[in-house]
Amino acid sequence: MAARWGMTYPLEGVPLSEHAQVLQQAEELGYTDAWSAEVNANDAFTPLAAFAAWTRTTRLGCAIANIYTRTPTLLAQSAAGVADLAPGRFCLGLGVSSPAIVEAWNGVRLERPLRRMRDTIAFLKQAFSGDKTAMAVGPYNVRSFRLGRAPSPVPPIFVAALRERMLELAGEAADGVITNYISPEDAPRIAQVAREAAGKAGRDPEAVDVACRIFVIATEDANVAHMVGRFVVSAYLTTPFYYAFHEWLGRGDLLSPMMKAWQAGERQEALALVPDSVVDDIFVFGSAGDCRDKIKAYRDNGITTPIINIIPTARDPGGAAEQSLAWLKQLAPR
Repeated sequence: MAARWGMTYPLEGVPLSEHAQVLQQAEELGYTDAWSAEVNANDAFTPLAAFAAWTRTTRLGCAIANIYTRTPTLLAQSAAGVADLAPGRFCLGLGVSSPAIVEAWNGVRLERPLRRMRDTIAFLKQAFSGDKTAMAVGPYNVRSFRLGRAPSPVPPIFVAALRERMLELAGEAADGVITNYISPEDAPRIAQVAREAAGKAGRDPEAVDVACRIFVIATEDANVAHMVGRFVVSAYLTTPFYYAFHEWLGRGDLLSPMMKAWQAGERQEALALVPDSVVDDIFVFGSAGDCRDKIKAYRDNGITTPIINIIPTARDPGGAAEQSLAWLKQLAPR
């Protein structure tokens, strides 16, 4: 599998419309991948459509497209559209997202995520083949659907996964797995679960692409990094999916005091209870050389596609943009 070095876009503080030069420079610097994110700003697909026109060789992926907030037919159409714009360069990353995004923001029930993901993958594979598709996926009973222009080649499917069952599904049924908020030392366990499942399913374990979004806090100051990291940890690792994930990884005892304070509504206390050691584990910060070394450690431990996500420490848009662009250059592979 080719060595990869990816980046998350759009860069914070930089308007999407100003990314053409950014993406072209990234190609020249040696970045191989450009991955979009989908939270509360852009959707997963729109940036990639632009990136397809602005780049020549960059592999384009979404991490992730939410499978609960789209019908399966719309998901197939969106993926086929980007695949048509960038033949052979598009990866479809799928995820179940979180209760906050699915239920609170979109009013959709997040039910039976493993079954929903399995059925979505099966539907997409059939739709991408160009055959007429009839299948029930969650609440949608799809009948007589056929893509008017099936993608060629078919884009690989990645599954966002944290614990064993979703990791196993990724190995059994998809081409890759996407994870995040882990340390380099966590990576072998995650890769092993997905690849063992691929082997049991009669597939090549070494062909499973293990992608990881790696959060780089743009500072050499450990105190600033710990402050920023504590905010992120208290916001994300207190959600049910991520807390259970880190219990599985062995951080339950470290995070338990924070979680108890959070559940009691003591947000400031929870923030103060985030251990510095957890921030040190799952974030990257320090000199540019130190950051590149830690990113390489992820790759050495089984991550085949590192996806860097720069977190600026400047709060104003202009300062954030300046930091993002500077660190894009500093973190380039050497």
